Formats: sequence, structure tokens, C-alpha cells
Amino acid sequence: MRPGLAVAVVMAIATLARPSLRAQETAASVDAQDGQRLYLASCTNCHGPDGTSVPGVDLGHGQFRRATTDDEIAEIIRRGIPGTAMPPGNYSTTQAVRIVAYLRFLAASSQTATATGDPARGRALFEGKGKCLSCHQVRGNGSQRGPDLTDVGRLRRAAELERAFVDPGKDVLPQHRTVNVVTRDGTAITGRLLHHDTFTVLLMDANEQLRAFSKSDLREVAILKTSSKTSYRGRLTAQEIADLVGYLVSLKGSG
Repeated sequence: MRPGLAVAVVMAIATLARPSLRAQETAASVDAQDGQRLYLASCTNCHGPDGTSVPGVDLGHGQFRRATTDDEIAEIIRRGIPGTAMPPGNYSTTQAVRIVAYLRFLAASSQTATATGDPARGRALFEGKGKCLSCHQVRGNGSQRGPDLTDVGRLRRAAELERAFVDPGKDVLPQHRTVNVVTRDGTAITGRLLHHDTFTVLLMDANEQLRAFSKSDLREVAILKTSSKTSYRGRLTAQEIADLVGYLVSLKGSG
């Protein structure tokens, strides 16, 4: 093989072996999304959705008491801190690293925001003009067509809640997705996806009825990654949206 050709081949192999910048960014985004799901599932109970509920710790802005590197943060997530309220987490090293990726994303994007709206006015809008109870419920009041918002203030940040009103298709969590199914006889059913696996699909339809299907009986299954909700931008004023966010942030549980 000619020397010049050999060099070209080696360079081509090196290029293929090294992920492109776009691929690296995509991988980082996937890690952060997975880390968000893990964080919301467990860490918000103590740290809150913005990471500011523990005095002296501001996870959303990269302020940690006992760690400076990503490896140290991941180790604390897995092992906890003896003698403190920080318990060990049942996470693999990969999962802990992804939680760290999510925390770094928060710090880099400055997506922590404080709700400035009035919760009382927001509740009136939620139950009235906004017609939110037609899809959601709070403490048993409302519809089950959409996610239960009883403890949404413990799980979602103010910035995310505001985006859900003005750009609902931007950020839909996997557990809140909609599914369209078509049966063998051509009947189409759309509903909130509750569960799916290799063999079955479980959804709640527009009449709030649980529907279970065997995938072998379906002609088509389509899980939507965007929201079917329409934006409130232009329908509500900026202050009204702020008030709605203020109300949702105040919802910490069923008590």
C-alpha cells in the first residue's frame, strides 16, 4: 500500500472511531434526560425540583457542600454522606453519572426560576378560565385524562411549568405521552399512555375509560412524543400565566 494511501486510511478509521460533535451533544442530551427522570423520581423529595430545598446546597446552580468534581458528586449520590440526612442511593455508577449530567445541564442552562405569580389568582384561573380541570385533577377534583397535578410543585420547576403553558410540545415526559392505536377492524382510539410492553398497550381514553389491548390485535400503535395541548400564549396574559405557575408550584401533595 502506498504511504499516502495508508495515512488516508488511518485518518478515515480515526474519524469513524471518534464520535462527531453532534453525536456527542446528542449523547449528553440523552444522559441529561435520563438523569432528569432519575432525579425527579427520588431526589426532589428532599432537594426539590430546583435543587434548592436543602440549606447551603443549590444543585441547580452547581453549588455543593462536599464535592467539586463530577466523580465526587456521583459517589455521594451512590454512597450518601454518613451522619447526615443524605442517604445512599440505589443507583448504578451509570445512573449516578446521568443524574450529575442533569444537574450540570441545570447549572449551564440557568433553567431554575422562581414563581412570581399569585397562587390564589392562579387557582381561580386553573379551575375557571383556563379550563385545566377538563384534563387534569388536583386532590381528586377534575379529570383523569391528563396527569394528576396534586404534587406537581414537588416534581417540576417553575420554568418547566411555564413552558408547559406557552410551548406544551417542547418537553413531554415519557409517562405523560399520548398513544394512538388502530384495531384490526379500523377503529382508532387515542388516549393517555399508561403502560406498554412487547405484547400489550394500556391507555385511558377520552371518556376516562381504561382500555387494554393486545398488540397482536392492533393494526397500528403510535406513541406521540409531542403534546396535543394547545398553547396558552395569546389566550392568557403574561401575568395570568405567571399566576397559574404560582399555583402549580404551590401544589406539594395531597395534604
